Amino acid sequence: MTEELIHTAYDPDFDFRNLPKVSLHDHLDGGLRPATIIELAAAAGHELPATDPVALGEWFRESADSGSLPRYLETFDHTIAVMQTHDNLVRVAREFVEDLADDGVVYGEVRWAPEQHLAGGLTLDEAVEAVQEGLDAGVDAVEASGRPIQVGQLITAMRHADRGVEIAELALRHRDRGAVGFDIAGAEDGFPASRMADAFTLLAENFFPATVHAGEAAGVDSIADALLTGRAQRLGHGVRIAEDIEVEFGGTDDDGSEVGEDTGLVTLGPVANWVRDRGIALEICPSSNLQTGATEAFGEGIESHPIDLLYQTGFTVTISPDNRLMSGTSLSDEFELLVEAFDYDLDDLLELTLNAAEAAFLPLEEREALVEYINAAYAGLSDESTDEDPDDDEA
Repeated sequence: MTEELIHTAYDPDFDFRNLPKVSLHDHLDGGLRPATIIELAAAAGHELPATDPVALGEWFRESADSGSLPRYLETFDHTIAVMQTHDNLVRVAREFVEDLADDGVVYGEVRWAPEQHLAGGLTLDEAVEAVQEGLDAGVDAVEASGRPIQVGQLITAMRHADRGVEIAELALRHRDRGAVGFDIAGAEDGFPASRMADAFTLLAENFFPATVHAGEAAGVDSIADALLTGRAQRLGHGVRIAEDIEVEFGGTDDDGSEVGEDTGLVTLGPVANWVRDRGIALEICPSSNLQTGATEAFGEGIESHPIDLLYQTGFTVTISPDNRLMSGTSLSDEFELLVEAFDYDLDDLLELTLNAAEAAFLPLEEREALVEYINAAYAGLSDESTDEDPDDDEA
């Protein structure tokens, strides 16, 4: 099928942090505060590349900004090293929630791999319980300050470790105690979802939702495997679904009419068509995608990122920060980046946020309440903008 690709312009006049947000793709070990890493590393005897918070933050960003996913993943050696005890996991999780709230996030799913946090003697269950304790403490602190937030754990299995069934069973044990979904992460290329087929079957038999990292370091075949074997209800990143899309500028439309040279005719391949037509959400992380080289086939810079193509052609696009420490970003920053690159307006950001809310691993009633809250908040922002007196700032 074909359809026309169009574009508009917008100049924002609002504070991005005031927008209520939903973060679906946010790694716990990728969102630590540099000062916290330094303090915990000193107590654990772990050597860091820098011991000043500003310098350490810069080191993480520079190391991650290499265009290589393996190099990007190396930065986690330092964060994971300080997340090996009950108290440290509690602290990191609590601060994670507080930082989400400071950025305007009202619902967040926190993904992490418990199997990577056992060096200090914790069991898998004890690690999950420690993180949940920290998340609960963070929610309590945020709500005590008069702000709403809700969070859930995405229990993640590492693709190369072959512990899929064990981690799936772990997620199921904690499904009523904070775990809302399952994920697989790590090196995608060479480690397809089919390696963990038994784990995904177990989850499906127990009606437990899964999101799968796919379409980041590998292409359309990886996405197809995530859908077929992983029964993925969402795709982590998923940006390389654009490799199954053709765009032709100019030419003739389906009805025989001539199309201008500035208008793109978009044709979807079978996998892209399946993902779009069934509303399978794409958890797109723009800054991270640029850093890891996930979008290099489409060109350099955010302007070449296929997110706009996907959004305009009706895919269920959601926006997340992936790893706030490594990318030096936040969800507000990601929104601002898209506004500057693609002239998105408040309605666009609302649609992206509602996409995320509707794709959240929450019961229907809670998703409906979340959507209602977001719509009301955006309506309030629009009213404030309309009611502003342009002369108020004049002396």
